[in-house]
Amino acid sequence: MVFDTSYLYFRAFFGVPATFRAPDGRPVNAVRGTLDFIARLVSQYSPDEIACAWDDEWRPEWRVSLIPSYKTHRLVVVDGMEMEQVDDDLTIQVPLIRQAIEAAGIPIIGAADHEADDVLASLARRHTGQSLVVTGDRDLFQLVDDDTSVVYVARGVAKHELVTPEVLAEKYGLAAARYVDFAVLRGDPSDGLPGVKGIGDKSAASLVNTYPSLEAMVEAAVDPDSGMSPSMRSKLLADVDYLARAREVVTAVDTLELPAIDRKAPDEARAQLLTDELGLGGSMTRLVSALRVQ
Repeated sequence: MVFDTSYLYFRAFFGVPATFRAPDGRPVNAVRGTLDFIARLVSQYSPDEIACAWDDEWRPEWRVSLIPSYKTHRLVVVDGMEMEQVDDDLTIQVPLIRQAIEAAGIPIIGAADHEADDVLASLARRHTGQSLVVTGDRDLFQLVDDDTSVVYVARGVAKHELVTPEVLAEKYGLAAARYVDFAVLRGDPSDGLPGVKGIGDKSAASLVNTYPSLEAMVEAAVDPDSGMSPSMRSKLLADVDYLARAREVVTAVDTLELPAIDRKAPDEARAQLLTDELGLGGSMTRLVSALRVQ
């Protein structure tokens, strides 16, 4: 089981009351929520291996060079430098979250010039047996196959959905292997990906099910005798250059050379110190207990 750590702590920050504070007044709602999320899922699924993927680079330059609008809506300029716009109360908690996860013995894995998505993809692909990818990012549905399922927590950890090939077929009417093409056509405003203008979920799914690749769609759009409607041909031809670039941006890199998942036993002394220092209540205790029985 691998966790999209930043997704979890953003969700915890906005979902857990801000009234949770350390004895010294620092906010700890995201810390407590993240630990509880992990504990709940570890207890439910009892994974043999556990890791937290980290955004060593949340907006890699190579993706920005392909699609300049990529995640631009999350940017803020501070002292002349572009940074991710994050609430100060969450910024304070991110290093504390990392300390707490490390104290629990869960390895944190990142990769230079790559996002957590790429780490998640690479860890899942190299794992022998069933893999569970915990995220609220539906672009990672592209990883779903007979060996990999997505624990989709966009509606909450307690109400999460286990996304399998069967679920994708039922929900979107398409095979998981074609999810990237579907996502490219539809776009994703949350990542600054505009998609093809005028194409939504239904028309994107129809195109993916009709044509074996984006290249085949473009070939049909170029050919007036292909049977593709003039309206659809016009939409695709207006964004031909975008299609290839966006596919590379959306596709999670699953070939990263990453360290082995070196899970350690929880450092219970350190965990207790953090619990006392940060006023974590039972959050750390629940995570340590969940990990201890694995």
